[in-house]
Amino acid sequence: MQTSNFSNLEEFLEGWNSNEKYFEMLGLMARLSKLFSENDVPYLDYRLTENLFCKYYNAINDARSCTAYDARFSRLGIGIKTFILKNNTSIEKIAEFNKLRPYLADLKGKELAYKLAEFRNERMRFADDTFNINESQYHIIGRCSGLLRVFNVPYERINIDKITHVSDNGPTLSFEDDKNFYTFNRSKTVLMKRFFVPEIYRDISVDILSDPLTLLEKLLTDKPIEIFKPIVKGYDYVILPLYSTKQKGEVPQKSGLNQWNAGGRKRNANEVYIHVPSQIHLLYPHFFPKRDEPFVLQLPDGKKLSAKICQDGGKALMSNPNSDLGEWILRKILKKKEGSLVTKLDLDTFGFDSIMVINTHNVNDDGLRIFRLEFAENQDNYQEFIE
Repeated sequence: MQTSNFSNLEEFLEGWNSNEKYFEMLGLMARLSKLFSENDVPYLDYRLTENLFCKYYNAINDARSCTAYDARFSRLGIGIKTFILKNNTSIEKIAEFNKLRPYLADLKGKELAYKLAEFRNERMRFADDTFNINESQYHIIGRCSGLLRVFNVPYERINIDKITHVSDNGPTLSFEDDKNFYTFNRSKTVLMKRFFVPEIYRDISVDILSDPLTLLEKLLTDKPIEIFKPIVKGYDYVILPLYSTKQKGEVPQKSGLNQWNAGGRKRNANEVYIHVPSQIHLLYPHFFPKRDEPFVLQLPDGKKLSAKICQDGGKALMSNPNSDLGEWILRKILKKKEGSLVTKLDLDTFGFDSIMVINTHNVNDDGLRIFRLEFAENQDNYQEFIE
């Protein structure tokens, strides 16, 4: 496999076009388009392009991380998009604000444009802080008749001070800043951006196979092989809600991320824990170490904390010291001031409501099990955790 080791945006823009294996695989997979479509425009699933990019550029795959970036090189964040190009341009979704609908419903014109820009920029800031990102870029696979057009464009926050040309016709709002054109679809609560093909791009000719099924049938003539190992819930990962299972999505005011606000004793301003529902222990009794047994919790930016399962019934995942986890999530990620409660609006703004804990199935030099933490959206699956 050809690998890359881009340390910054300049290196990426200088070297992305030399990865012949990546472009070869894009073209190869696009040849199978008739498995999905009769169109002469090649078809590529967006998850496939994300995986191809990460595999052949040796990038960290953040596509499932519920943040603004799909891939990462060191401190460079990459958003990967796949869409049909017409006349070298397309207007495509860059953010969905479905859970923020109540906060947008009564806004119009410039007031709505400013609020959308604020929410969009906060999500980018959240991803930057989560992964220690200081540069970003869009990597685009444009689908055209008979070919793929691959290019890169800046991944930028909306310049709120430069918002102009605001047009609000009811169903749709449009506006510009000093660099880009945006539209917002009210019914879908989707923010879109107009993309243009820049001067530098790479074309991949695609000869779509007329009968890809016959080709795939030939694979069955050999001894079957395991193409991939499925990821199993309860063995490889669990989802832990940051919301209250009794209050349908609200963040508890005196526990969990607001444990610092609980009574009974003087508490550190960064005291938090992640609630572990009793069903997790019931359904997956061997996923976590035993209560008070230390393990390693790796944060999305690579930092490692000492952690353990605590409290009666093992209901709390805590760092040791307890303030380490709170300092990271309250101050660095959520940007909450001391004494300010975490709310449902905070979670909705950044697009997550849960924590995914991933079992790496590895141990460190001291024999402690290593788990990774990622932000996740549980799609309002409250029923799973009702106790």
